[in-house]
Amino acid sequence: MLEGKGLAAFRGEKLVFSGLNFRVAAGGATLLVGPNGSGKSTLLRVLAGLGRLEAGQLFWHGEDALADRVEHAKRVAYLGHLDAVKPGLTAVENFFNAADASAGLAAMALVPLADMPARMMSAGQKRRLALARLSVDPAPIWLLDEPTLGLDTASVARLGEVFKAHRARGGVVVAATHLPLPLDDAREVSLA
Repeated sequence: MLEGKGLAAFRGEKLVFSGLNFRVAAGGATLLVGPNGSGKSTLLRVLAGLGRLEAGQLFWHGEDALADRVEHAKRVAYLGHLDAVKPGLTAVENFFNAADASAGLAAMALVPLADMPARMMSAGQKRRLALARLSVDPAPIWLLDEPTLGLDTASVARLGEVFKAHRARGGVVVAATHLPLPLDDAREVSLA
């Protein structure tokens, strides 16, 4: 279980949220909603251990999640606005091993593009490639910032299946979004 109690954080000189509480049980999902600039991305970075908490505490299974940042990094998969796709590599080369590549590319219907250099892909295809890598990531905590950015309807449906499989394994999903996501029974945390 991932839980935040009394979280507060700044972005630059501006306090973007404070007194924030949430809980995501194993197999659960939470949507971070609110207008642009409300702190959704900042919160995701804090949850990933990449940003600084001004106040409050983050817990993983009742223990201080950020006490050991190296261990926390092992349990987190973070996908921000940038896809972190290496343009000089093919789709399959953007994976760490062939088994993961095969499963990931299949999950996001990218098998026909396996040998295409990422630099030749459209923005939506690059996003699908980033999500394909996520689909095989064993980290129990998935933190996603606008995961459907650039995706067509069929790709959003495939992403729903990826989410479902991750949650069935007890994984959690926390996603910032302005649009509905294919996450059944997701709770919302509003950063207004």
